[in-house]
Amino acid sequence: MMIWFNGTLHDESEVHIDPRDRGLLLGDGLFETMLARFGNIAFLDDHTVRLAAGANILGIPFPESLPHIIVACEMLLEANGLIDAPRVAIRITLTRGPGPRGLLLPDNPRPSLMITAAESPTPASSQSAILTTPRRNALSPTSRLKALPYLDNLIARQEAHARGADEALMLDTSGHLACASVANIFLWEGERLVTPAEECGILPGVTRAAILALAERQKINVSEDMILPERLARCDGAFLTNSLVGIMPLSRIDDRELPPHRLTARLKAAYDLLLDADINIDDSDI
Repeated sequence: MMIWFNGTLHDESEVHIDPRDRGLLLGDGLFETMLARFGNIAFLDDHTVRLAAGANILGIPFPESLPHIIVACEMLLEANGLIDAPRVAIRITLTRGPGPRGLLLPDNPRPSLMITAAESPTPASSQSAILTTPRRNALSPTSRLKALPYLDNLIARQEAHARGADEALMLDTSGHLACASVANIFLWEGERLVTPAEECGILPGVTRAAILALAERQKINVSEDMILPERLARCDGAFLTNSLVGIMPLSRIDDRELPPHRLTARLKAAYDLLLDADINIDDSDI
């Protein structure tokens, strides 16, 4: 497998991470995960812009221009024979690079940028989810960044699997619904669509933004709310969103079975058309 690392393509066996890399030692970095379908990388501009914005917030020098990263992703697909694959997960990982011991930032950081690509399985038709113990810290500035530290999410997912569920739902520290371990969540209340507000410590997902825009375009009443967990017991349907699964209907939350909601299928069809057409929705499209 070929990997793009610090400006050039390498066989994965030739890539070596500096043992002083702060991403390895301290989780000092960011990442993005994207879906490529037959060589078309969905929302590539949105992902690279979010990565650059997060790097700016953290003060990590961005080592490549955004157009160069786009070319690198395309080169990587070609080098791995994945240009015609129906589903490929591309991951961009940015770290601050090597540094001295301790937490103080290096005076002259040398960031590392790695891009990998691997075939991604077809998502299931639906998933089950449970509320889990770990909570999102809405007061942490990293809660809104696609940052490397993912231990809370990992622990939540392990708890879900131990209890027989596919996904973990997480509350914030104030007790409001935040997200799943690797996805944003949407609830149907009748024909009204609600999703946790950014103030709940969520990562504002790229797919989440696309769904909000699609729902508004289709005249679906949609809002970003502070959602207490008891609303999960009253909702008429729910689904998760992320870049690899798109829209994932939830068939069960805790012990409550959820029937398919007709508007989920409608939104999913619109989202699939969006991917097929290689369109990014913005305010001017609505």
